[in-house]
Amino acid sequence: MRERVAVVAAAQTGFEARKDKQRVQEMVWEVVRAVVDQTGLKFMEEMGIDNAVTCSDDYFDARTISDGAVTDVVGSHMRSEEKVSMDSLQAVYYAWAGILAGHYDITLVVAHSKESQAQSRNLITNAAFDPIYQRPLGLDYLQAAALQARAYMAKNKINSKTLAKAVVKSRANAANNPFAQEREKVAISDVVNAPMVADPLGKLDIYPVSDGAVAMILATESKAKVITDKPVWILGGGCCYDSFYLGDRDLAECMALDRAAKGAYKMAGIRQPTRQLSLVELSDYYSYQEPMWSEGLGLCAKGAGGELLASGATGIKGRIPVNPSGGCLAGNPLMVGGITRAAECFLQLRGEAGKRQVKGAKRALAHGTIGPAGQFHSVMIFGND
Repeated sequence: MRERVAVVAAAQTGFEARKDKQRVQEMVWEVVRAVVDQTGLKFMEEMGIDNAVTCSDDYFDARTISDGAVTDVVGSHMRSEEKVSMDSLQAVYYAWAGILAGHYDITLVVAHSKESQAQSRNLITNAAFDPIYQRPLGLDYLQAAALQARAYMAKNKINSKTLAKAVVKSRANAANNPFAQEREKVAISDVVNAPMVADPLGKLDIYPVSDGAVAMILATESKAKVITDKPVWILGGGCCYDSFYLGDRDLAECMALDRAAKGAYKMAGIRQPTRQLSLVELSDYYSYQEPMWSEGLGLCAKGAGGELLASGATGIKGRIPVNPSGGCLAGNPLMVGGITRAAECFLQLRGEAGKRQVKGAKRALAHGTIGPAGQFHSVMIFGND
């Protein structure tokens, strides 16, 4: 029988609009040092960290082979290190798979990004589109999100005031999260009256430019029980990739998330998400995504995401708390969002989330997404027993 895999440590930098006082390597070392200090582990073969998985992007780092800049920082000089250039929850997923396959016992996972280094992150995400037919149109992740928001709102008759509630909740939760970037509370009127950026998304409907890093350590069951007395177990995971061309997809639906969630639920034995999960941390880079992704995760019926949000059921003291951390709307760099969600699940399940702690948390879901209009989704389920 395969050993279970646990998260034994996690650390985050504070997320900021600009980390001018830190180079990428210094930012990464901050979180690596923190998880090493938490566990007492060293970079060695016997009862030590024997692998690293990093997540970064050449464009945002302004260099090819972006992981080359942090190889020594993650203890992988002349040792195993593999890079994931996707959402960072996929890096956690990859590390988990490597341990389950028997290749490694203890893996360090690190994700970083400094969006502030780019003249415009929209110019960078434009490069994700087909170079012949779509890039010349000026498409980027923001434009794709605006198209999806409009399609979702029209299909389900949701207005901007309903979506604004996601931003208001995000900021209220983030006020209790010392790692969050945007901790100033806002009102619905602030959100709906903010300057329009890409119709129907205004300035506060869009996640802010952000810099930061997150690290985690994963270990086999036998090693985890030696390292910590509060391991957080990985119970299941799933991922799915939707069509490359936006025109080949129904933007008002999230097929890839549906399939990723079903795979994770099956593995974790989750049949009734709203009853069996204590909390959900989803990657909501835009305000419409909390209700839309909630539908994809099966937290409510199709078309009922707006009602779920408006009901207050996703508040910290609600029936199914969503994003007690404040989520991506409170400030996480693109790609780093997923592992940040997993780090919050880790803290919640250990009872270490401070003022945003969900009482009696036993099971938690982390979600990550990357690509235009939720093209790729990852879902992982964590538990503390």
